Amino acid sequence: MTASLRLYVLIALSLLAFAANSILCRLALDGGLIDPANFTMWRLVSGAITLALLCVLQSMKQNSISLKKVWLEGSWLSAFSLFIYAIGFSYAYVTLETGIGALILFGAVQLTLILMAVWAGQKLKSLEWIGLIVAFASFVYLVFPTLSSPSLIGFILMTFAGIAWGLYTWRGKISSLPLFATASNFIRTVPILIIALICIGFLEGYSLTTGSSEGIIFAIVSGALMSGVGYALWYAVLPSLSASLAAVLQLLVPIIATIGGVIFASEAVTLHLIIATAGVLGGVLLVILGKKKKA
Repeated sequence: MTASLRLYVLIALSLLAFAANSILCRLALDGGLIDPANFTMWRLVSGAITLALLCVLQSMKQNSISLKKVWLEGSWLSAFSLFIYAIGFSYAYVTLETGIGALILFGAVQLTLILMAVWAGQKLKSLEWIGLIVAFASFVYLVFPTLSSPSLIGFILMTFAGIAWGLYTWRGKISSLPLFATASNFIRTVPILIIALICIGFLEGYSLTTGSSEGIIFAIVSGALMSGVGYALWYAVLPSLSASLAAVLQLLVPIIATIGGVIFASEAVTLHLIIATAGVLGGVLLVILGKKKKA
């Protein structure tokens, strides 16, 4: 497999994991199968355990890699960003409609990544700006029928979740060992999670036993596979992506989730979906062309 083909495959797998993660969150939280705090706990802990096991296996294959090196690949800033994203997303999801929640999240992600790129001295070409605008406008068109006035707390939580995910994505661009960095970041979220759960316990009477078995399974699958492995794959491709391309590619996630509904839930293929998909893909293409022109 060539390097370019490998990159495309990893990008596709990452975006598929993000879309599946969104669906699992929707099933668990919208269905009332589990509360946001418990969902976040199971998601982060299962992700940390899965990634730790994968790191142990990798370290056994490569004796030169120590567990200390695994730990040092991550950072507390990245871990805190990951935690803020996970907890903010979970709590915002139960107060916002899917469309407005996605709009706030991905809008905040795009804005954060673009501002970080500008702050780092990167200049976007006109084609990249046009591509970003076209893709985001098409994304808004996709979710427009489901838009409603958001709750203030939901808006604030989802905005912070988007900013945190943008920062976590940006930090991934400097990762040399994506699996180890992701594992270290997930493991570092555990003490942060414990402190947060204690605070939530005082405020909400939080119980570790809250949540149905189905909701817990959704959270574990979301954490172990779609978040843990998916985020490691995303960290593997980020050093090869510009900030603008990383931002615009994530707008494909709602498109993929919607197409998944068509394939697995027999939802109708509408002209609205076709136009939105074409617009987002066109925007991605313009950003890629702008990146190549700049190179």
